Amino acid sequence: MKPIISETQDAEALKELGRASVQIVHDLKNQINGLKLYATFLRKRLERAGRPADELETLGKLIAGLERAAADTSALVRFGRPLELRREARADLAQILNASTAGEPVEAEGGTYVGEFDAAALTEAFQQIHAALRPTGVAAHAEAATQAGAFKLRLRHEGDADAPSALVEWSDFKHGDTDLFRSFAGGTGLRMALAAKIIRAHGGDAAHEADALRVRLPLTKG
Repeated sequence: MKPIISETQDAEALKELGRASVQIVHDLKNQINGLKLYATFLRKRLERAGRPADELETLGKLIAGLERAAADTSALVRFGRPLELRREARADLAQILNASTAGEPVEAEGGTYVGEFDAAALTEAFQQIHAALRPTGVAAHAEAATQAGAFKLRLRHEGDADAPSALVEWSDFKHGDTDLFRSFAGGTGLRMALAAKIIRAHGGDAAHEADALRVRLPLTKG
């Protein structure tokens, strides 16, 4: 009879498999970037040689595909490795959010939103969440997106003086049953999972609830 593998052994095997997979993806990313550089060089040579437009168009599509693949593998490597945050003692969450939304209005409740945040990492996370609600994001693939700008973005306080926190909410958009933070649907789904990981690393939480995406982050007391 085959020995029964314990859950502990299974978990450890999965961890080892994950580590190996991340390294393989990292090597694959480097190979894709090399192919992209060669394809870009080839396109410049074809342009100088006056090659037909359809040949240049085909090569352009190839380069675009390689760029998407490189970006997706890069996101997968980052998701599979521990995050290294560079927190600022008194970073302003409201400023980070406003800088992340490409001019989208933010309905912000009064008061301060100061916390120990890595501004660059949170900016990336908010940008990915914001982009996923656009017609080209995960919601679109789930046939759940409305017109660009149809959702509302709010920032408000939660908790109390001893445990203050902030709530960032993207609401009033249509979606299916797919949890956008856990769907892993294509490259955008992977980036949403990475965004959630960044938020959790800050001691926060990211959830897809009913008709909204909600991010909660701890603030500094006082």
